[in-house]
Amino acid sequence: MEELAFLRMTRDQKFDVDINPETASSLLAQMVRLNRILQQINDFNVKAANSELDNATIMQNIENLSNQLDAWLEVLPTRIRDTRTNMVNFASQGLGRLFVTLYLGYYHYGQMLFYRFLHEDSHTFIPCTRYYANKCKQHAEKLCEILYASDEVPGCDVRYNMVGHVVVIASTVQIHSLLFAVEDANVALARTRLEKNFCILTRLRRLWPTLDICMDRLKAFHEACRSSADTSFCMDRWMVRFLVEFANPVSDQASRVSDDSSWTLGNIGITWGEMG
Repeated sequence: MEELAFLRMTRDQKFDVDINPETASSLLAQMVRLNRILQQINDFNVKAANSELDNATIMQNIENLSNQLDAWLEVLPTRIRDTRTNMVNFASQGLGRLFVTLYLGYYHYGQMLFYRFLHEDSHTFIPCTRYYANKCKQHAEKLCEILYASDEVPGCDVRYNMVGHVVVIASTVQIHSLLFAVEDANVALARTRLEKNFCILTRLRRLWPTLDICMDRLKAFHEACRSSADTSFCMDRWMVRFLVEFANPVSDQASRVSDDSSWTLGNIGITWGEMG
């Protein structure tokens, strides 16, 4: 049922209370639908990193998963779309944090799916590659913006430990813009977002000491970029581990080329329910 209907229930109500079976407006139901897409994205990234898929299959998978994300967004009721008005409305009902969490999931899944194109776009100009690379940047930007907005609307601030991980990934996308963006305005925006994200991570670390790992992971990525910006965004096993093994330290860039150990989705799968 819709969350507001659940919150309005009383202990005096019996089991014969009318419940609307339509779940399109349920934030939790939408999270379940998103988690199904996330599982496919994780599975795809692992198989691609293990060279189990040829280029044609990789592009077919990306197009399919991209369409699934777009379809999820297109059918959302107007009242739960990502707008400031909707955020305020859900906050007034005590559901602001759940609303923000839903979209953190959506934007994070998008940046995970399209991340591989950042490396390709910085080396070659292919319309399809540029399109997907821009989608990755858009998802990362939207993720940052809804986080900033959640701090401004009372009752929407999110302090879950998983927020630290998605902020680190979004921050690496901003590092890509710092390194490869052509327009000064985009470079300036990326630098501003990095500064804000660092403040968010520092604040979260006071609540969740385990987020020291997230900070170390971001530092390791930054060092990798300083050593070799041309290869830092390559979607190999090291990068897939960086994207999904949020609770584990990452090896340094020097050991990246020799990283040939086997691993499966069962070791790294996450569900967005961990946000709560």
